[in-house]
Amino acid sequence: MPSNGDVSTHGTPLRFAVLGPLQAWRGDVRLDLGPVRQQALLTALLLRLGTTVSRQQLLDGVWGPEPPGTGGKVIPVYVHQLRRRLAPQAGSSAASVIVTDRAGYRMDARRVRTDVARLREIVEEARSARESGDLSAAVSAWSAALNLFRGEPLSALPGPFAEAERLRLSECRLVLVRDKVECQLRLGLHAEVVAELFALSATHPHDESVAALLMRALYAANRQADALSVFARVRRRLVEEQGAEPGGELRRVHEAVLRADEVLLVGAPSPASRSTDRRPPAARPLRRPRDELPVDVSGFTGRNHELDALLAPMDEQAVTVRAVDGMAGVGKTALVVRAARAVRDRFPDGCLFVDLGGHRPGREPAVPERVLRGLLRAVGDLTEGDDDPSGDVEGLAASWRAATAFLRLMVVVDDARAAQQVRPLLPAGPGSLVLVTSRRRLTGLDADRRISLAPLETDEAEALLTGVVGGTASDPARAAVRELARLCDRLPLALRVVGARMQSRPLWALERMVVRLADDEHRLTELAVEDRSVEAAFQVSYDQLPDAQRRAFRLLGFSPTVSFDRLTLAAQLDLTPSAAERGLESLVEASLVQEAVTGRYRLHDLVAVYARRVAAAHPAEVAAARAGVFRLYVAAARRASDWGPVAFPTGPRADAAPFADGEEATAWLDGAGGELIDVVAQAAAAGHVDDAGRLAEGLCDYFTRQGRYHECRAAVEIVLPLTEQLTDQRMVSQLRTCMGIAYGLQGHYGQARRWLGEALRISRRTGDVLEQARALGSLGIFANAAGEPAEAAALLAESADLSRAVEDDWLAVMYLANVGAVHHQTGEKDKAQECYAAAVGLAERMGRPRILSKTLFRMGTLQLDRGHHVQAADALTRAAELAERVGDTPLFAAVLGRLAAAEECLGNPAGAARFHAEARAAVGGRPGAGLKAEIRNRLGWHQAATEDLVQARDRFERSVARSRPASGERA
Repeated sequence: MPSNGDVSTHGTPLRFAVLGPLQAWRGDVRLDLGPVRQQALLTALLLRLGTTVSRQQLLDGVWGPEPPGTGGKVIPVYVHQLRRRLAPQAGSSAASVIVTDRAGYRMDARRVRTDVARLREIVEEARSARESGDLSAAVSAWSAALNLFRGEPLSALPGPFAEAERLRLSECRLVLVRDKVECQLRLGLHAEVVAELFALSATHPHDESVAALLMRALYAANRQADALSVFARVRRRLVEEQGAEPGGELRRVHEAVLRADEVLLVGAPSPASRSTDRRPPAARPLRRPRDELPVDVSGFTGRNHELDALLAPMDEQAVTVRAVDGMAGVGKTALVVRAARAVRDRFPDGCLFVDLGGHRPGREPAVPERVLRGLLRAVGDLTEGDDDPSGDVEGLAASWRAATAFLRLMVVVDDARAAQQVRPLLPAGPGSLVLVTSRRRLTGLDADRRISLAPLETDEAEALLTGVVGGTASDPARAAVRELARLCDRLPLALRVVGARMQSRPLWALERMVVRLADDEHRLTELAVEDRSVEAAFQVSYDQLPDAQRRAFRLLGFSPTVSFDRLTLAAQLDLTPSAAERGLESLVEASLVQEAVTGRYRLHDLVAVYARRVAAAHPAEVAAARAGVFRLYVAAARRASDWGPVAFPTGPRADAAPFADGEEATAWLDGAGGELIDVVAQAAAAGHVDDAGRLAEGLCDYFTRQGRYHECRAAVEIVLPLTEQLTDQRMVSQLRTCMGIAYGLQGHYGQARRWLGEALRISRRTGDVLEQARALGSLGIFANAAGEPAEAAALLAESADLSRAVEDDWLAVMYLANVGAVHHQTGEKDKAQECYAAAVGLAERMGRPRILSKTLFRMGTLQLDRGHHVQAADALTRAAELAERVGDTPLFAAVLGRLAAAEECLGNPAGAARFHAEARAAVGGRPGAGLKAEIRNRLGWHQAATEDLVQARDRFERSVARSRPASGERA
């Protein structure tokens, strides 16, 4: 993707320089970027060009472990000030180059030019020139790249991000110098680089690669003694300061200087050193070193980090093995070939390529004996007449090791199925390199670098596709390319197939191809051209799986969430969690499943489409798997709910779920993030309407205690139109109760009463005592919150009578606590004390921390009102610990507010200030009025117990508002 801005659309782009002190220009005008912290924040956006950076990332990157007192609120202020400084002119209405996204901020890459982007372009030119053999052009390009550095990168900028980038860019500069000098030495320009290397070794006294280059340059300049003195000096420094001997590369150069090995030192063969084959001349066949590397793929994009790992320094005294694994079509071979061609000149005895065909459609894997004979012929150790078909693998492998003992080779082993295929092919010559690709993680192979290749980044995928199809100058075309890249899952094989189809159908519009790929049922069919097919590539991997793993793989395509864990597969297949985990790990090893984070897995989009396609032939399996996983989610939601098992008399039992307690179930649901609504929708769409209703009901408490009221209502709204299909008729009234609770907790009492009233009428008509008690209790709580204690008392009393009949302890506690709140509100403190004490006792026996925290909060507030400050502090301290443990932020903030008041009454203003600060930190950026209503409704008590907290929050909001951007800007 070009680094230059789209000048025609966006005017004169901004130019930034970071390879030295941070500077910026608009045209020829130098811009003032303000204080250094503000510059550091700009740098954090600039060096992630086009990527959204969250406020927390900016805060951590600029301030590190010591954030400012205002926390993340300083970020919008700094962004606003930067926008003003970077604007074309004061008061300009042009959109800012700093764009606000929902997740944070990003720098508009189309309107910004940086010296770092130019550096990447020049370095790519230099590498291309080197690979093509034009070393002079490579040296010129590298010199131009080094001239972009104007001193220490990002000098004087504070913060962890600037420090890390400063180190990275400084290391980049050192690598460029080494690459340039390497080419200069090969061109015979040793006199030009000696002085530069002496200066570089002075600033990097422990860098052994610099010392090795200096020794080679001195040797080429006929200064062998000086070269040996460099080694002695570096060795002495390493031993004295670090207690370590020089590494393999420096020792090898030292030995080469002693032996006058010009092949290694300057790349020019001498008569005495050209042959590295130590066999007698009569027994050695004449041969030229072979270069069997495939042609480099055109349009190779990205993969810089992976290339750097493959090209990292090697141990020159051993054979280096590096392995690349990944799913079918991800570009493993292209990456390895690109890396191999970049360093092939370092292997004077040949670059060999072996295709083991482990995953080729319609082709048997290569026979090991045949592969070894081909390798022996390639190094001149076997002629056609010597091709004895009776030779065994062990004997041929021994001959291969003997033949390569004195050779420096590169061997690329492509498409291995297992480690045992590769081990016999390893050469024996020190300094040799073996690059291996496989769809499986070859953990049985000793490798010093392992790279698990993922699909391309979004911008890289777009660049690859654009390079193939061309003609994407318009905004609609760019948008279509972006969507095609997404539909291809950013997989290089799929992108190249789409590109080839577009080339063969020039009249097809990009938008038409988007439509053809958008249908999951036909997407894999579209991703095929001649002998290249994404589906065929996946089919080979699938066919090689054992039966049990095939079944697990195809059912994972029906996971209701993008990421999943072992419990999902266990529920689908009725396995134990440990057996499911072993199955998932096997699929990870086969590169069909990706471990997104520890313990959670996912299928790439195209792989999931393929899994669902092969599962279509097994409808009974799919139906059983879906039923199992929906039951798992229902049981998890019920286990996480504070309502308790009595509240769910129909459907799966909450204690049947594989979770030790409610907190473990809550953590598991947290792993689904915002996809829980999708699970409800999928259950409903698949005809599991009862499960959808039970899940929406069970999630009500989970969602509302986290303030996710919209999700709570959305889950219920999915099922409400389907009530006629419900066999569990309890859901008809209970879903309406859930809607009433969600509205009531937000302070929408009118809507809450309508939903709860309807739930009460339905449950009375059906004779459902439990649902009547719940609807009446909720109506009483919200009546009290709305300031109607008399009506609340009547409703709560009726609810209590019914809850005793159904023996629901949770409803009993809520009744006692809320009746106590009514007495407290009307000044009957003794009666309130009795109700609260009974509620606390019952809540403790139930062992559910959240309802106990609520009741202790009320008890502590009453004690505070009665002047019993020590007892109040004790109760509130317990309440705060429990609220924090269950993650109920409004409850936690409310308790801290009251705890601060208790500390003030006890004469501890420092403790009070600390609790106020913790409360403000807990509520974060939530608005004061909304927080006040949420706390009030969450507690079922209309007098807000945290007026001090809310007022402080309001004052803070007003102070931030005064520093907000001018109208038309967002931060």
